[in-house]
Amino acid sequence: MTPQHPERRSDHTADLVVVANRLPVRRSSGDDESGEWTVSPGGLVSALAPVLADRKRFAWVGWPGSADGPTEPFTHEGMRLVPVHQTEDEYSRYYEGMSNGTLWPLYHDKIEPAEFHRTWYDAYRQVNQRFADLAAEIAAPNATVWIHDYQLQMVPGFLRALRPDLTIGFFLHIPFPPGELFRQIPWRKALTIGILGADLVGFQTPAGAFNFARLAESLNLATRISSDTLGRNGRRIKVKSFPIGIDADRYAEGANRPDIAQRAAAMRERLGNPKAVLLGVDRLDYTKGIDVRLRAFKELLSEGKLLADEVKFVQVAEPSRDGVDAYVALRERVQGLVGEINGDFAEVGVAPVHYIHQSQDFDELMSLYRCADVMMVTPFCDGMNLVAKEYVATRHDDTGVLVLSEFAGAAHELSDALIVNPYDIDGLKSALLEAVFLDEDDAKRRMRSMRTLVFENHASRWAESFLRELARWSTSLAQAPAAPQKPAATQ
Repeated sequence: MTPQHPERRSDHTADLVVVANRLPVRRSSGDDESGEWTVSPGGLVSALAPVLADRKRFAWVGWPGSADGPTEPFTHEGMRLVPVHQTEDEYSRYYEGMSNGTLWPLYHDKIEPAEFHRTWYDAYRQVNQRFADLAAEIAAPNATVWIHDYQLQMVPGFLRALRPDLTIGFFLHIPFPPGELFRQIPWRKALTIGILGADLVGFQTPAGAFNFARLAESLNLATRISSDTLGRNGRRIKVKSFPIGIDADRYAEGANRPDIAQRAAAMRERLGNPKAVLLGVDRLDYTKGIDVRLRAFKELLSEGKLLADEVKFVQVAEPSRDGVDAYVALRERVQGLVGEINGDFAEVGVAPVHYIHQSQDFDELMSLYRCADVMMVTPFCDGMNLVAKEYVATRHDDTGVLVLSEFAGAAHELSDALIVNPYDIDGLKSALLEAVFLDEDDAKRRMRSMRTLVFENHASRWAESFLRELARWSTSLAQAPAAPQKPAATQ
C-alpha cells in the first residue's frame, strides 16, 4: 500500500503517532454503541499523557476493544483515535493465540510451554500489516511513529516499507528472551526483521537490549557497529534500555488522602490489627509467582516462625485469561493453597490469608498499599513490574518493606529492596522473615532511597527520554554515512 498524497498536509495527519494494541479509551458501559468512551487507566496512557498534551498533532492507532467497535477515526478529549478493526476470529488467533499463546510464555522463560501454530502466525502478520497501513495513512510527512509491545513486533518493518520518510521507534514492555529461547520460534527471522524496521528499539533492561542485539547478529540479519548500534541494509538502528516509571505523584497524593488513611485503618482492624500485614497485588498469571509465596508463607506458619494471629497475608489476584488452560490450573492451585493455609491455621473469625480474586479500583488499591507493612513482588520473570514502584510511591512516611524478585526489571533500579530468587523457597522464607522483623531505621533508609529513585524516574520522564533519544538519533542518522549492508530478507 502506498500512502495517498504523502506530500499533502491536513488536519487529519499527525506529527506523532502512537501505535499500541489497544486504544487509550474504553466503553464506560459495555461494548455496545450506546456506551460512552472514557480514558483507560493503564500505565502506558498515564506515561504518555503529559507528552501528548504538548503535541498539537498526534494520533493513537489501536484496537477499540471489540469486533463491533468503531471503524472510522474519531476524537475523544482532544485525542485523535484511529481504530484497527479485527474480527473475533482474527482477535482470537492474533492476540489470544500468537501474542499470548506463543510469544508471552516464550518471552517469560517458558514457565508454561509456548505453542506454535501457523494459523496464529498468519493472523498476527495480517493484523500487524493492518496496524502499519493505518499508521502510514495517518502519519504526516517525516512524522514520528512510536510502536509498542510484543503484539506489534512486525509493524516497524511493514511501516518502514510503506513510509521510509518516517522516524520509527519501538518499545518492548515485557522481557526479551535469550536467543536460545527465541530461536525456537519458526518465524524468528520475520519477527526480528520487523523490529529492525525501527530506528530506535527500546527495552526495559540492558539484558533485553543485549539479547536482541545478539540475536539479530546471530541470525545474520544485522551487523554490530558499536555497543548499542546495529547496521542493516545501509541503515543504523539504536538498541537501548529505557526503564519505565509510574506517575509517582498520583500514587503519593492518592495514598496520602485522609479518607484513604481511614480506609486503611479500617482494613487493618478487619484483619484483627495484626503486627504485620503482607500484601501481594498481581494479575493471576503464571509468571507472577503467587503460588510460591503462598507456600513460603505456609511453611513459616508450620515452623512457628510466623504466627497466624500476628501476621496476615492479603493476596489480590486480578482475573486474567480465564479461558486459557494454564490460567485455570493456576487459579485452582492458588485457591487450593489458600484453602489449605486457612484450614490448617485459621481460628474462628480470623484467617491468616485473605484472597481477593477481583479487580481493585484506585482507592481500594491505595488503601491496600497504605495498610501493608510488607509488599511481596516475586515474579519468575517480568519486564518491569510497576506494582513495586506504586507501593514505594505510596509510602509517604518511609515505612514499609519491599520484597522483590531479582527477575523483575524493577530490581535493576530498586536495589534497596530485599532481593530474592523466587525459585528458592528457602531464600524467599528468609526474606519474608527479614522483612517482618527488619530494623525500623534500616527499613526507612531503604524506603527513602527507593522513593527518591521512583520520583526521579517517573513515567513522563521515561516517555520524554525515549522520544528525545529518537529525535536525536534521527538527526544523527541524517548526517551519518551509510551503515554496513546486510542482504534484505523476505518477511
